[in-house]
Amino acid sequence: MTTAPIPAAPGPPRTYTLTGPEGRPYASATPGTLGGHRPGRRYGRLDCPSALRAIAAGHYVRHRVFFPDEATATAAGYRPCAVCLPEKYRQWKARRTRTP
Repeated sequence: MTTAPIPAAPGPPRTYTLTGPEGRPYASATPGTLGGHRPGRRYGRLDCPSALRAIAAGHYVRHRVFFPDEATATAAGYRPCAVCLPEKYRQWKARRTRTP
């Protein structure tokens, strides 16, 4: 005879701090899909090798921000990461060099 596991008691709902299009943080019930580095004003995937190396070395965490999507990250003034979003970065760079 097998017994079903006893479900854990539900805790308070988890909230995540995301950055909005105006660059200000807000509470969300949904986690962000992209991470960013506030001083560098860049965003990328949550599994970005460059960001993970910096975090493992003890850097970056204090300046980490999260976004719900790419449109919000760009509206907040962040640029794509050259490591984990190379094509988006090239497009961003091309637009920048064409701007007078």
